[in-house]
Amino acid sequence: MTTLSSVMPSLVRSGPERGARAVVLFLHGGQAHSTEPARRGLAYLRMVPFARAVRSRTRGDEVAVWLLRYRLRGWNAPSEDPVTDARWALDEARRLHPGAPIVLVGHSMGGRTALRLAGGPGVAGVCALAPWIERGEPAPHSNAPILIAHGDGDRVTDPALSAAYAARVGASFVPVPGETHALLRRPIFWTRLVTGFVASATESSFAD
Repeated sequence: MTTLSSVMPSLVRSGPERGARAVVLFLHGGQAHSTEPARRGLAYLRMVPFARAVRSRTRGDEVAVWLLRYRLRGWNAPSEDPVTDARWALDEARRLHPGAPIVLVGHSMGGRTALRLAGGPGVAGVCALAPWIERGEPAPHSNAPILIAHGDGDRVTDPALSAAYAARVGASFVPVPGETHALLRRPIFWTRLVTGFVASATESSFAD
């Protein structure tokens, strides 16, 4: 586990410390505006079971699984603080695991962050869960597979905007009937969705 000061993002890392065959980076949610330090609250903890499931599925495959904690809770436009933090994590991944494909998995604000970074060097796939999408959201310049899944009962972020964005950028879209923003009503479905996407994205990269 890596713990840094409040002015730096931090990572919880499992798997190979160097030279992994792939890296999976999890990005948690947050708020539109907040300069409070990001803590291990509900938004962060929501990603922990997914990270554990991917770690369990990829154990023995030399896959590094990382969970990022941002410096601040907010997106804070125009600063877009979580994008800055995730870029730092990607730089760390490329430094410690040169040439390894990187898969991004994000929820809510983390999904938006992942989509913003889909075209980054080495990014082999993006899985966005109930992402926070705004009208006019920029399209990623990427050939990597993108999967967006959104519950139709979400009242925090808009599934219609996610569907429209997916259609515009050529991403796969999975509607999830009856699900809310918290992803708690169908946990087995969400876990299988994430682990399956990660497996597909990393295996495709290994084949390349």
